[in-house]
Amino acid sequence: MDPSNDGPAHFWDLQDTAVLAQWPTPGDPGRVDIVVGTGVRREDDFRGGRRLPSNPRFDLWFPSIRGDGPSGGCRSIDGLFTPRPPRPTQPVHLIGCEPAEPLPALLRRLVPQKGDPITLRCLDRDGRTMTEYRLAPDTVEARPSVLGGALIDVTVTDPGDDRPTRAARAVWEIWSDGVPTRPNQWARFDAEGRSEWLDLTRVGPHGPQALSGGTYHLDGQHVTDRAGLLLALGEALLGPGANYGTCLDSVVDCLCGGPCVVPPFTLVWHHADIARRALAGHILHHCGGLSYFEETVNLLREYGVTVVLR
Repeated sequence: MDPSNDGPAHFWDLQDTAVLAQWPTPGDPGRVDIVVGTGVRREDDFRGGRRLPSNPRFDLWFPSIRGDGPSGGCRSIDGLFTPRPPRPTQPVHLIGCEPAEPLPALLRRLVPQKGDPITLRCLDRDGRTMTEYRLAPDTVEARPSVLGGALIDVTVTDPGDDRPTRAARAVWEIWSDGVPTRPNQWARFDAEGRSEWLDLTRVGPHGPQALSGGTYHLDGQHVTDRAGLLLALGEALLGPGANYGTCLDSVVDCLCGGPCVVPPFTLVWHHADIARRALAGHILHHCGGLSYFEETVNLLREYGVTVVLR
């Protein structure tokens, strides 16, 4: 929002925006009125309350289309400050907790400390941390466990938003026996499950320090989405369960060094047409309108990888 000469600029992020309706602006056929459904997130340091400046101007920014300036503007916005009901929270139930310190000390607090979250680690059968989540302990309740004995069940009634998706359970079942050793075990999952799998690869195994040279083979028969591409790339270069980036920016980090394979090397991409077709609609506007597949290939070649598409 540009308030002209009547105060500082303020910003709002419109998330998951969808256009619901549009029609010509009454009395101004050169403009249109648009109704959108969106989530509104206000900048954290906004001090202006819920009152707009006297003559605001609103600029609309779409970084994926035009990252260096506004993509359009409008004269006014209705509904920006409309009161919204709080989103209902989903409690987290921790079943069969061992009542050993410091857990009882946390439960004895009358008012849990803000900014003092509970870290919930998901372990495999060998005690290795697969992933972790941070729960806000604003309200914690405990009771004897349904499993009996001296165990307790703990409920965090307002844990915040950091939690796994429903697809995580099936993925964790595979990883609970240890880091996968067979390739393409992730291929059975949909995009949400593959994203959970990709998250588990963050903790290793890691490859040798800055190994270069050689030829690697990428099995592209299951590369039908972005997560699948990154998982197949990690398996090709470092083996099952390994990570060679969780996005293209972190792929660049791997290409530049660290405990991984670095250029120059050759990557033979088998069944490349599957990814080319599947990712044709995943356009990266900030990369000149290339698809995710095309940008990945260009990126690898730019950093010195010889990519052979088959």
